[in-house]
Amino acid sequence: MTTTRFAPSPTGFLHIGNLRTALFNYLIARKSNGSFILRIDDTDPERSKQEYVDAIQQDLEWLGITWDRMERQSDRLDRYAAEADKLRGIGRFYECFETPTELDLKRKKQLNMGKPPVYDRVGLSLSDAEKDALRAERSGHWRFLLDQSRIEWTDGILGDISIDAASVSDPVLI
Repeated sequence: MTTTRFAPSPTGFLHIGNLRTALFNYLIARKSNGSFILRIDDTDPERSKQEYVDAIQQDLEWLGITWDRMERQSDRLDRYAAEADKLRGIGRFYECFETPTELDLKRKKQLNMGKPPVYDRVGLSLSDAEKDALRAERSGHWRFLLDQSRIEWTDGILGDISIDAASVSDPVLI
């Protein structure tokens, strides 16, 4: 059975791009007798608002888009924390402390040197004492450590795809 989902963030009203994604995923689920999930991505507690959740539901219903079940990302925070701990335990998650401005300067420097703007993994070389000192002055973020090798997969629409993981930054997950 095919399961699709639409995962809007309730930090504002829907726009045409949101509706396009919702409609396509809804139609795919219905065509295959599958299920369509409305997953509210409410993990930003400062900006997420119930009034936007209500508006999203009303807009979808007005368009005739119904869901089989609704989920909230915030209901899964304990599960995400447990998985993050597992990734830390196996060395696939590392803490970094650059500010957005510092990261932007790094990217600009790399581009000026004709290099791709890829995170330099400086967070991996920090000692425990350096991390403690940085934590005292700013909050950190956690990156997933990619293997720097070629990643290959088959996309259901585009076919075979590959990317050299050394050409992309380790993604920030938290």
